[in-house]
Amino acid sequence: MSGASTTTPLDVTRLRADFPILERSVNGHALVYLDSAATSQKPQVVLDAVDAYYAGHNANVHRGVHTLGNEATDIFEGARERVARFIDAPAEGIVFVRNTTEALNLVASSFARELLSPGDRVLLTEMEHHSNLVPWQLAAERAGLELAFLRVDNDGRLDLSNLDELLAPPTRLLSVGHQSNVLGTVVPLRSIIEAAHARDVLVCVDAAQSVPHMPVSVRDLGCDFLAFSGHKMCAPMGAGVLWARPELLERMPPFLGGGSMILRVSLERSSWSTVPHKFEAGTPDVGAAAGLAAACDYLDAIGLDRIHAHEQELTSHLLALLEETEGVEVYGPQDLDGRGGAVSFNVAGVHAHDVGTILDRSGVAVRAGHHCCQPLMKRLGVAATARASVYLYNTHDEIDAFGSALGEVRRIFG
Repeated sequence: MSGASTTTPLDVTRLRADFPILERSVNGHALVYLDSAATSQKPQVVLDAVDAYYAGHNANVHRGVHTLGNEATDIFEGARERVARFIDAPAEGIVFVRNTTEALNLVASSFARELLSPGDRVLLTEMEHHSNLVPWQLAAERAGLELAFLRVDNDGRLDLSNLDELLAPPTRLLSVGHQSNVLGTVVPLRSIIEAAHARDVLVCVDAAQSVPHMPVSVRDLGCDFLAFSGHKMCAPMGAGVLWARPELLERMPPFLGGGSMILRVSLERSSWSTVPHKFEAGTPDVGAAAGLAAACDYLDAIGLDRIHAHEQELTSHLLALLEETEGVEVYGPQDLDGRGGAVSFNVAGVHAHDVGTILDRSGVAVRAGHHCCQPLMKRLGVAATARASVYLYNTHDEIDAFGSALGEVRRIFG
């Protein structure tokens, strides 16, 4: 298989010592965590950052004149600057939200309400997570929009043969996942964005499955919106990010109303704070932001290119193992060309939930279900799949342990 790299290998044994949860056992076996596409585990440095905020600096931000309030504000706004550097983007476009889902809902609600008109078209794909589908369905119902879809070919890649046709008027926006959480497919974003911009179509990127695993530069991609979740990149749950071009945020109405996002309020009307604060109503999760900043430091110190190379080696091992296992069907690209470390599969005659349950008896954690991608499941002709996904702390020994546990599935249901 392709994908060999000359990048300095990770010292995974040392890295694993950073993650306390990896020391525990499950059902009498060492934990083999192969579910990082759902959420990643957290290194001690991130846990310490959250604890340090609450233990020494806890206060509300942007409002007080006391020392703790100023310190909390510095931590929060420092996290904004740190995240901006992590994705190579202007900091004034960073909006803190809870997760990718909220970020995409913000775009679908505010952008559609103000900048789209009845009859305008939003282009999506057949492989989108529900978080990048349902918000646009709701926006289409409210604003009278049309939805269109790029299809998935039999290799699990986007069929781009009619891209130019679908980008033609009345299409105004393309919203697309960078990497599929089911198929592992990595979309050729740069060429798609160039094609979209050539037709004056804006592009929103769901980067939940790419930002944690590979270098992602907003400036290089040239996208208009980009959303991702901290909890998939070693940060706490509750730390999500939307980056948007500031000039678009200026034109979009607020997503939520309340404290912090206002300039002036009277009984009759209100005016809004500056971007990005206009979109951050209420008390933010400052502790999660502190943890997210620490996660950015942690991942950058290791190197996203090295993490990606390590994952490619593990994915190659995983694909080879599944290919050699009788009665297993793998979905998505069969080699490393344009794919990441989420690998979905089914065992013939065994429901995905049963596969996951039996693997758990051996301490192996995988995902099972439709992965919030029911239209894609329909395209694949299945109700559900099992999914193994790798990250920086996984090892080849763990892939072998997964293979042994999968053999137990075959024995029980064979």
